[in-house]
Amino acid sequence: MFKSGFVSIIGRPNVGKSTIINSMVGEKVAIMSNKPQTTRNTIQAVYTDDEAQIVFLDTPGIHKPKNKLGEKMVKSALDAKNDGDLIIFMVDSSPSIGPGDRMIIDELKKQKNTVLLIINKIDTLKSKEELFDIIEMYDEEGIFEEIIPASALNGSNVKEVVETIKKYLVEGPKYFPEYMVTDQPERVLVSELIREKVLHFLDQEVPHGVAVEVERMKSRNDKEIVDINAVIYCERASHKGIIIGKGGKKLKGIGKASREEIELLLGSKVNLQLWVKVKENWRNIENFIDNIGIGNDKI
Repeated sequence: MFKSGFVSIIGRPNVGKSTIINSMVGEKVAIMSNKPQTTRNTIQAVYTDDEAQIVFLDTPGIHKPKNKLGEKMVKSALDAKNDGDLIIFMVDSSPSIGPGDRMIIDELKKQKNTVLLIINKIDTLKSKEELFDIIEMYDEEGIFEEIIPASALNGSNVKEVVETIKKYLVEGPKYFPEYMVTDQPERVLVSELIREKVLHFLDQEVPHGVAVEVERMKSRNDKEIVDINAVIYCERASHKGIIIGKGGKKLKGIGKASREEIELLLGSKVNLQLWVKVKENWRNIENFIDNIGIGNDKI
């Protein structure tokens, strides 16, 4: 009997949702950084083996929104929670339940779907006793069918997470061909990879005010080269200078790192041209957010 189903992974920002999904799928389908709110849209990632197909819904971190962008991200995450056949709530190894996790738990108590809990970042704990205390703390909430400790970073217990999910799936079809690991168009994956490199190269508050739009992506007829033109939007002129860097050094670094990974994604040489433009307060301009594909069906 072949099983399949949709699994929503929800949690606060920066608990490792994208990292563990990439680990389970076996390929990079969601961008990662140590910055909160890296994921801005619900992304479908597909795991397939001989027994089952699991379609993961990687959601933006649930947080208290401060602007229109934040509102759209939280709505996307909460909507995806209702779309899954199974819900995975992911937390880190904090010894207490903070207000963000408490808010999500209160929402989950209203759900009829089965909820599993993943306690991530167990590699940061000093003893098994610490882990047992955290498991007991969450078990007392009385809503988790199973609690699975794991480390997305080093892959510890990731296979066990997959096998546990399979137990709760029902007989169903393959929704996607075996070779597919995501439903995201290449153009979207490219823009996200560029944004990931921006996040890695910038260590200030600037990343939260950055968006990337691929304006042109076209293969050449005479050579195996893909020409890509992309714009990095920021909110202030001072941020533009930071992204470009002295003598354009930082933007060149972003471009080089992006191009190398995009070439792996596309299996082709890439000619990447990046521009930095200022769009003041774009995170509160709903039309702009929609046009670049955040929090709607374009992504």
